[in-house]
Amino acid sequence: MSSYIAAGTSRPSSDEEKKVRTMRALVESQDLSAKDLSDETIRRFLRARNLDVEKGSSMLVKYLQWRREFVPNGHFNREDVIGIGGLLNTLYLQGYDRIGRPILVVLAGNHKPVSNIDDFKLYAVDKVCSRLPSGQEKFVVIVDMKGYGYANNDARAFTAGLSILQDYYPERLGKMFFVHVPSVFKAAWKIISPFVDKNTKNKIAFLESKKMKAVMGQDIDESQLPELYGGKLKLVSIVNS
Repeated sequence: MSSYIAAGTSRPSSDEEKKVRTMRALVESQDLSAKDLSDETIRRFLRARNLDVEKGSSMLVKYLQWRREFVPNGHFNREDVIGIGGLLNTLYLQGYDRIGRPILVVLAGNHKPVSNIDDFKLYAVDKVCSRLPSGQEKFVVIVDMKGYGYANNDARAFTAGLSILQDYYPERLGKMFFVHVPSVFKAAWKIISPFVDKNTKNKIAFLESKKMKAVMGQDIDESQLPELYGGKLKLVSIVNS
């Protein structure tokens, strides 16, 4: 896997390294907790703002404040996780794609609107990030819309999820596949998509059922693809993975 991981990252230039050091000093002057951040984390926020140090710093400070609010202890306890509605039968985590990115499966048809949107998304992204191999910074998401109907049609949750990825976990999403997409979601997507930044949109692919395995197979080996999509891995709940 290590030979592929290098292909999934880009090496920083000397100018970028200098900006990372400048940004670290600026963020630490506003939030002392930034001293615990890796250069890789700072670099992701910097790149998300096209190497603009001030904009990247502002984005990172907002993230640190947001995280403190929702995870004051710095991590979730299992008791906290069990209390987050929808995790047990909606989110699954197992396998890696061909360049070492962990795979998160979302069974959107099992989703029910919940009030604790930020807790739900924060735990999910934290968990998948904990599975990142050394040298890899991105992950892959398969959003399965089978069984998705008006009872699941929670545009607020989906918009919140994308917003969290864009604003608080920049440069983490590698690719997002949508499969079994019903007309009710296609209509919702027309409303949601204008709020999705161009960089994120470029990572999203809507797959036809008959081409699903072939297209996903370009990125994911059969041994790492869930059985649901013609692969060999069983689904494992994110809580138990």
